[in-house]
Amino acid sequence: MENMVAKKLLLGAVVLPMLFTGTAMAQEQPEAYASDGRGSVARDSSGDCWRTGYWTPALAIYECDPDLFPKAEKKAEAPAPAPAPVPAPVTEPEKVSLSADELFDFDKAVLKPGGKQALDDLVGKLEGIKYDTIVAIGYADRIGSDEYNKKLSLRRAEAVKAYLVKEKGISADKIFTDGKGEANPVTGDTCKGTRATKALIECLQPDRRVEVEVAGTRETTTVR
Repeated sequence: MENMVAKKLLLGAVVLPMLFTGTAMAQEQPEAYASDGRGSVARDSSGDCWRTGYWTPALAIYECDPDLFPKAEKKAEAPAPAPAPVPAPVTEPEKVSLSADELFDFDKAVLKPGGKQALDDLVGKLEGIKYDTIVAIGYADRIGSDEYNKKLSLRRAEAVKAYLVKEKGISADKIFTDGKGEANPVTGDTCKGTRATKALIECLQPDRRVEVEVAGTRETTTVR
């Protein structure tokens, strides 16, 4: 009889720890959803999952609570191709170098008839251009002093401006002038000598010039 009581006590001693251990495991891993006999999540007649008292949003599963999970972002649709841009007016600077000997007599700043015709031809070539600025820069050869040549080259540039304004109706505000004297010689060091001989004057002829540069816009037509 005593042995039977001892066995029962011993069995009770073994079972109790197991119960306590099972309870502890249940507390460590609470079930957020009730399970059916097949181990699947139990659902009500509406198809919703049964939540247990342990359920929290952190324990939610996508199968039962998909609204609690971030939705996959839809790929943005590629934008429609932009229409082909309309060709903009193209800026085409025009730069022309005019011989001073053609425009003026030697050592003078008064336009010759041939010089006026040269400027008329230049303006004719610029038809269709909306002027922004016109720059006239005079140059001289190296015969004479630097100061004299600079003044002479500026007077020649001013004579070109005056003709374009008075005879061609171009606004004076759009024409800028400058005189560079003997700077930037075209002939370089090919012409020898310092005395104003006929040969030297003829050799230095390309240095005596007025450069006219026109900046503006010209409408272009694109063929498609």
